[in-house]
Amino acid sequence: MAITIHRGTHQIGGCVTEYESEGWRLFVDYGEELKGGPKSGTLKVEGLTHGDLSKSALLITHYHGDHIGNITDLPEGLPIYISETSRELQLVLSDHLKSVEPAQQKMYERLQLTKTFKPGKEFTFGPFRIMPITVDHSAFEACAFKITAQQSVFHTGDFRTHGFRSSKFAKVIEKFVGRVNCVVCEGTNVNKSNATSVSEPELQKQYEAKFRKYKGSIVYMSSSNIDRLFGLYHAAIRAGKPFIVDAYQKRMMDVVTQRDHIWGKSELYQYDEKYPPMVLQYENNEFRINDKFRYLMEQKGYVLIARANERFDNFIECLPGEKHKYLSMWKGYVEEGCEAYNPSLAKSLGKNYEYLHTSGHCDMKSLRELFHMLHPQMIIPIHTDNPEEFANLFRDEFFVKVLKDGESIISLHACTR
Repeated sequence: MAITIHRGTHQIGGCVTEYESEGWRLFVDYGEELKGGPKSGTLKVEGLTHGDLSKSALLITHYHGDHIGNITDLPEGLPIYISETSRELQLVLSDHLKSVEPAQQKMYERLQLTKTFKPGKEFTFGPFRIMPITVDHSAFEACAFKITAQQSVFHTGDFRTHGFRSSKFAKVIEKFVGRVNCVVCEGTNVNKSNATSVSEPELQKQYEAKFRKYKGSIVYMSSSNIDRLFGLYHAAIRAGKPFIVDAYQKRMMDVVTQRDHIWGKSELYQYDEKYPPMVLQYENNEFRINDKFRYLMEQKGYVLIARANERFDNFIECLPGEKHKYLSMWKGYVEEGCEAYNPSLAKSLGKNYEYLHTSGHCDMKSLRELFHMLHPQMIIPIHTDNPEEFANLFRDEFFVKVLKDGESIISLHACTR
């Protein structure tokens, strides 16, 4: 089996990886390059963007734009595989945005042609055996893949070990993956090698304490961060505060609660029968706020999940009492000078807010623990802007191969320490 990293050896986001065996090609992810980051331009890859597609397929790890965002540029004849829940969440997101973003209309249409898989159920494509497993990330039901064709590779995708579901990660690796020849591994947090992240359960406790302390709480966060949404919902309920979302955010939550699958067994993804999320209603293209609603907020307080737009800004302006705002996403979005600076978010958030967030990516200590479970002959870092530092961190125990975009490993049998 040959491995080629077409993009992502020296940048975060937009990774494209190819696995080739016996003339068959299996690609993983085809997303957008991050705003303000390095740009490699339009990719032209035989068997992916053009040419003979009869022995090619694309796997999607999760629905974040830097992993799925450019699939609309690919030929319709290329099979694309994505998990059932990831597909449904992306459909809701694209349906919500397609009237204002033409690219989302194309995404909505392209998703109709995709094939789906279920985590924990192996499937095949040509000579490849593919075992998708669920990993914890800030995208719900993100997947890693064990890919086997004579040799075996574990492709991590984006993941972490400090989320709500991470306690089962080692058992999942043992059951579905075992030892592999190679790990193609994300290294997003390599420049924070000594840092540890606050766990999602701990972050939830911090928010619950804030919700108890303040009557009105407004949290700016990604509506596709499903675990965070449910974590804040339960924190609000325990603090005795109504949890308020708009119709789109509620639809995203409903995708998880209404599916009859493994997640239905978790209390995290269940609504309290007495206190389900309150959904904002529309009136003249604004959120309705009448005297009855205002009185309820004055008596009970509230936790509002907000987004940076004029409709939310106008609604928040009408809410009674003192308002405490929180940012629960990457701080770079509101830091002037940062490539990803979002002026609309910065304006809506204002200057007086608290930053309560945790990373969607793995720390280096946890990566080392993963490598000890997998016993790879070789590790290839991707989704990192500093692969050399990644190699420095792990070469004491493992053979780390730093590639350049477009460079290939032809045979894993040739790997040596």
